[in-house]
Amino acid sequence: MSADSAVRFTASDETTQTIKRTAGEIEPQVIEMRRYFHMHPELSGQEFRTAIHIETILDKLGVEHRRVAGTGIIATIRGEAPDAYDAQGKPRRRVALRADIDALPVTERTGVAYESYNEGVMHACGHDCHISMMLGAIDMITRLKTHLRGEVRIIFQPAEEISDGAMMMIGAGAIEGVDAIYGAHIWSEVEAGAISCEPGQRMAHTDWFRIDIKGVSSHGSMPHKGIDAVVVGAELITGLQVLVSRDTSPFEPVVVTVGEFHSGEARNIVSGSAYLTGTIRTWSDKMRSEVPERLKRIVVEVCSAFGATATFSCENGNPGLSNDPEQAAICRGSIERVLGEDALATYRGTLSGEDFSEYLNRIPGVFVFVGARNEKLGCVHPQHSCFYNVDESVLIKGSMVAAQWAADQLA
Repeated sequence: MSADSAVRFTASDETTQTIKRTAGEIEPQVIEMRRYFHMHPELSGQEFRTAIHIETILDKLGVEHRRVAGTGIIATIRGEAPDAYDAQGKPRRRVALRADIDALPVTERTGVAYESYNEGVMHACGHDCHISMMLGAIDMITRLKTHLRGEVRIIFQPAEEISDGAMMMIGAGAIEGVDAIYGAHIWSEVEAGAISCEPGQRMAHTDWFRIDIKGVSSHGSMPHKGIDAVVVGAELITGLQVLVSRDTSPFEPVVVTVGEFHSGEARNIVSGSAYLTGTIRTWSDKMRSEVPERLKRIVVEVCSAFGATATFSCENGNPGLSNDPEQAAICRGSIERVLGEDALATYRGTLSGEDFSEYLNRIPGVFVFVGARNEKLGCVHPQHSCFYNVDESVLIKGSMVAAQWAADQLA
């Protein structure tokens, strides 16, 4: 980052003080909002109640917004500095903030007072936190409008968990005319109060596979008369891991996970068919292109050894997520100004995936991890766990960083 850029992307001390003062005022509301959304989770593409509640809060804050892509929302805060817009009404600079809003098909087991009311659905990945942090940031930014030389666009995105939401919002025009974008994820592997925003790759390529096994059914007492698809599937689950442990360099991060195994119709029938679905996570482009064919080879050979047949299909999900180096440097400055240098975390990255990468493939931006791990509070379980919970004291910090980043971009 050049010295000119460093000066350009720095808001005034008055702006930072406004953010800090507002944080003290609204922190209880941010936590309250998080608990409301946690109690009312909705699956990907079904976030209707969530979207309505977000819109209600935006109305109270006086922020204009529009609904897109079913349950997506695009909100706009227009800067009121003298040179915020040119004579044609185009903003001097437009930046975007994004929060995802969907939940997971997980039955919650946390036992908290604000546990999910929707049986079998849970905000087990922290998107309830993302919504509330973003609404807190919006509250802060609305109080800074006279200082903003440009426009802030806020994207409330559905369907992140099924890898579709970002492309839906892009198709709806969410990043048209946007110069830079910011996203954040509450994160169980970073200590509470710390925030990571290193440059370069931060998350893995995310792809999906399905294996359909065809055996021969028979009576449960006569297994030799059939070809047991359950046994074949079980062998495949073990066999697929050979790719990771023996067919891939230890220096190449690869994860192959079978998430579903379905087979059988009755307890006394040897099942004649089965299917498995799962995910592939890779770090390098090379491994992303090679792993599906390697998996297919294992599937074909294992099934052949048992006399079964199978079909293997693989669907590309989202590419790996990489932070723009300049935007990461700007964000580090935002964190230092609003939270102090001690808040900067060092985190190696993760084989998890995020469709925020689709935005970053099109415009410069940064994706940060907001630490929420606190052993004293029992906040130690990973994302997607039925026991997942966060240290809520970090939520307002996430709001502050988002607001400061937007203010620095439009200084």
